[in-house]
Amino acid sequence: MGQDDGYDHQAIERRWQRQWDEADVFRVPDDADDPEYVLAMFPYTSGQLHMGHVRNYAITDAFARYRRMDGEEVLHPMGWDSFGLPAENAANERDTNPREWTERCIEQMREQFESLGFGYDWDREITTCDPDYYRWNQWIFNRFREAGLVDRQAATVNWCPSCETVLADEQVEGDEELCWRCGTPVEERDLDQWFFRTTEYADELLDAIDDLDGWPTNVRDMQRNWIGRTEGAEVPFTLHTPAGDEDVVAFTTRLDTIYGATYFALAPDHPLAEAAAERDDEVAHFVDHVADPEGDEPQGIRTDLTATNPATGEDIPVFVADFVLSDVGTGALMAVPAHDERDHAFAQSHDLPIRQVVAPESDEDVDVEEAAFTDDGVLVDSGDYSGLASQTARQELTADLDSAESAVQYQLRDWGVSRQRYWGTPIPVVHCEDCGPVSVPDEDLPVELPEFVHTTGNPLDAAEEWKHTDCPECGGPAVRETDTMDTFVDSSWYFLRFVAPDLDDAPFDVERANDWMPVDEYVGGVEHAVMHLLYSRFVTKALADLDLLDHREPFEALTTQGMVLGEDGTKMSKSKDNGVSPERIVEEYGADTARLFVLRAARPDKDFPWSEEGVRSSNAFLERLLEMARGVDADATPADTDPAAEYVAREVAATVETATEHFEEMEFNRAVQVVDEMVSLLVRYRDREEADAGVLARGVEVAVKLLAPLAPHVCEECWDEMGGDGFVAEAAWPTPDRDVSDHGQASRLVDRTREDVRDIVDVAGIEEPTGVDVVIAPDWMYDALEIARGADGDVVGAVMGDEDLRERGEEAADYAKDLAAEAPAIPEPLGPDRERDTLERAAWLLESEFDAPVRVLDAEEADDDLAGKAEPGRPAIHVHED
Repeated sequence: MGQDDGYDHQAIERRWQRQWDEADVFRVPDDADDPEYVLAMFPYTSGQLHMGHVRNYAITDAFARYRRMDGEEVLHPMGWDSFGLPAENAANERDTNPREWTERCIEQMREQFESLGFGYDWDREITTCDPDYYRWNQWIFNRFREAGLVDRQAATVNWCPSCETVLADEQVEGDEELCWRCGTPVEERDLDQWFFRTTEYADELLDAIDDLDGWPTNVRDMQRNWIGRTEGAEVPFTLHTPAGDEDVVAFTTRLDTIYGATYFALAPDHPLAEAAAERDDEVAHFVDHVADPEGDEPQGIRTDLTATNPATGEDIPVFVADFVLSDVGTGALMAVPAHDERDHAFAQSHDLPIRQVVAPESDEDVDVEEAAFTDDGVLVDSGDYSGLASQTARQELTADLDSAESAVQYQLRDWGVSRQRYWGTPIPVVHCEDCGPVSVPDEDLPVELPEFVHTTGNPLDAAEEWKHTDCPECGGPAVRETDTMDTFVDSSWYFLRFVAPDLDDAPFDVERANDWMPVDEYVGGVEHAVMHLLYSRFVTKALADLDLLDHREPFEALTTQGMVLGEDGTKMSKSKDNGVSPERIVEEYGADTARLFVLRAARPDKDFPWSEEGVRSSNAFLERLLEMARGVDADATPADTDPAAEYVAREVAATVETATEHFEEMEFNRAVQVVDEMVSLLVRYRDREEADAGVLARGVEVAVKLLAPLAPHVCEECWDEMGGDGFVAEAAWPTPDRDVSDHGQASRLVDRTREDVRDIVDVAGIEEPTGVDVVIAPDWMYDALEIARGADGDVVGAVMGDEDLRERGEEAADYAKDLAAEAPAIPEPLGPDRERDTLERAAWLLESEFDAPVRVLDAEEADDDLAGKAEPGRPAIHVHED
């Protein structure tokens, strides 16, 4: 479509984008009182939007526009997640530097955002690679370090040899342990690393999940699983080594099974395992070449060590086993083959004893030689503890065994923030031989990145002039920290910077953040459910404990949007050549078409396949709306409405009510559906000779307002054509102009009646009906129905207990039996007067469909045979023919 057919989308979109910008429509003033904070996860600066971006940002833009029209001041900002290894790699490939590449990408993406008409407050734009932003990453690092929330320690880290950088556990994907960025197999290395002590907040991060009512259940579960709190006990086993005895603590959730421990196991990198490997070549071979923690079967090798079971006093063999992990529990465990499936499999493969010490509470027979019994039960062969229930035994053993104590273990690990790459925030530390690691003073921040040099390995380590500096404490020679921060640090607090992006003496305005936070509606991909969201929650809680923030959670409500799939139903990708360019869609059909299609196709959290037919349908719908707006008499007011006009007016009011409910729940697809149905009704009504111009104008105005958040440019054009004041983007959200509380019942009545007429015409083969009679049930049937609804069990007795109904004899008794068959789901009736009014208002629909007059009659006005077929909610129908 184009200018020739009246919908010049390019001209319309440019005009209204310019006028919105000139009028600062989307700017929120700094003195706003707790504006509605609507935020999409800011994009990585790849330079090219895809349809997933369009969907994500259309969701927040639609919601922000709705809340603005609903009377709220709305904070809806945009920024750029602009640090990261991809920009560094792109710069190397193109012989440029990451800053120039990133700035070009930002410029391109900003133009794309603007072409789509997203209503951002661009005055609040932030860019994380800007020194004015990452200065505050460094400032926060210093505050966390002062508070004891930063550690530097030697650690075994995930190393991507292709990216030449450390990866967090969350950035290692799949059973094959691949880099999340490039897909290269990840290796392990020992490096000195900086860590944020997220484990200090493990309990609060976990417990507070229960209060995140506005978050999807699956995201909350993912966070719970990642934190992974496990309650149990720690108990020391004495290991006998060539160098002497040494107590090694094992963590267990089943201390009640300790009498069944028949071997002890160490992680391959446990210090005692490494010492055993130095003494024994077979152990060394296993540790270096055989151990596979991700393998399907548990593997291990016996050492020359033994361990004393503190409950039995028995010495048991010690193995190095690959199913024991140094970063889970204590890196050592007591193995109870009879009551743990993994321990059982290992014991069978190494011919180790399997000793049952817990039996089922029932008389059920279990054979622990065949399979482990893993449930709680009653202790057997456990000394003084035999006969105790598992839970009681755990409590008593914890109290009785020397040095045993209750303990909690977490899967969560401290957040390693060190990255060996250039394009990130320099860690604000210098290393001095005399003073050790020293924080760069606040007044010397930001520590800016040096000029980019194409090199392998750690680029900052090669920046000799930048690297060498003076110690802030003693003034002696020192070397800057050459690691940069994980880019998740940038995004862990960026939502706070938006409240005052130009503040130059603090990372954020504390008073304003306390007023404006938390983010009311946050939208982004579920792939960030663990890393970004968990780190943001940690940083928010830590800032609160530093008295920098009143809030302890950053995001009140969260929506994780689904993917836009290719037409083949698979994820869009370049390799599959099934992607769709947003630029092509905007150029060919317009931004509003792209926005409307992605919002009407499915709920925000659901995947859906791209459909060119769906795009064309959305485009046609917008053209029809514009054509209607140009054709109505905007100055007309509703006259004394006839039944047909009242029907349309009620449908318009009901659409307002229903669509508003859907907007509140961000169910834009359902909102579009009800507006689409209303517009179709308006088109049909417009073609009626007696159409009320005022009712029609009101309906079109409502449609334009309801669609304005989704298709803003076309709706501004419609608003302008209709003579609306100001921008529709700033117009008041419509409200119902009449009571439509019974609309659901009325709609079901009308739909059912129309369907019944169609069935009669089809079955009877009536080609040209000459009239339709619709007969309302007699009043006594409504009385009977109301009595039946209030009956307590005996419907027939209750109905026939009414004197007037009892006088009706058999016909009342038969109807009472019919009602009893429906109990307790007897529908609420509209009542005879409201049924008649409803059907009279809708009669014009039947008249236009069948080109025949329609009469709505009371039972007394119809012949007895026809009236006898009518029931409340199901009028009798007679179709006349010549």
